[in-house]
Amino acid sequence: MKKAVQKLLSTTLALLVLFSTFSFTVDKHFCGSILVDKAIFSEAKTCGMDMHSHSEIDLMDEDNCCSDQNISVEGQDELKISFQSLDLNQQLFLTVFTYSYSNLFEGLPQQVIPFKNYTPPLIVKDLPVLNDTFLI
Repeated sequence: MKKAVQKLLSTTLALLVLFSTFSFTVDKHFCGSILVDKAIFSEAKTCGMDMHSHSEIDLMDEDNCCSDQNISVEGQDELKISFQSLDLNQQLFLTVFTYSYSNLFEGLPQQVIPFKNYTPPLIVKDLPVLNDTFLI
């Protein structure tokens, strides 16, 4: 049980480190106020309004109705945090928390059952019922 919890905890912490350093970009293309395409890690497809010739653009309004929006999420660059940079209260909290958390999963002592491997004798006849003797 303790090894399973330890493996689960280490996997969770590894994924936490991976996703905290992970950076990505979300690209959105709007035609007017309508969302045409959304893409993660690549450019969003356009609606084709940018492909018109110059004569057709002159007939349209001067303003371009299409717009692109880029949302960029930057991950953490530095992961090295030294234990000495913490103040005394934080160090005390971390040491007490680690000690109490590690003692939380200690198992109970193994109980010795001397008759565990022996089977009980089979009951052939129920003698108190046959003799009608009961303790009251």
